[in-house]
Amino acid sequence: MKEQREGFRSFMGLALDEARAAASRGEVPVGAVVVQGDRVLAQAGNRTRELADPTAHAEMLAIREACAVLGSERLVGCDLYVTLEPCPMCAAAISAARIGRLYYGAADPKSGGVAVGARVFSHPQCHHVPEVYDGIGGAEAEALLKEFFAGRR
Repeated sequence: MKEQREGFRSFMGLALDEARAAASRGEVPVGAVVVQGDRVLAQAGNRTRELADPTAHAEMLAIREACAVLGSERLVGCDLYVTLEPCPMCAAAISAARIGRLYYGAADPKSGGVAVGARVFSHPQCHHVPEVYDGIGGAEAEALLKEFFAGRR
């Protein structure tokens, strides 16, 4: 994808903490963090089972919280860090929120919506395309997912 900008500070560690917390709750270990500059606006882990809500993905929860903090439906100038490639639903929400940069860890060949599958940001109907950076913390994110699902089999 794109080359990282100078002075880059990653918030993927916080997203990985949220993913570990999600796993401890029995949720698929995915975590997300929304930042504006160096300010963390929101962080969340998956809560689909806990909330009985198929839309309670880490990205969706973090986007909702960040919008509430800013009092706006737009997150212009904000970045999203997520441990797993967003699904099509989350990619559409990222576009709708006008997030500036998306950083994600592990690729999701089964349900991804950015680099594989639906490729939401490539569709002509997509109104906003963030800068996308992949593979940040990818090995650790992938290991968390593999460990979680191995324990379920």
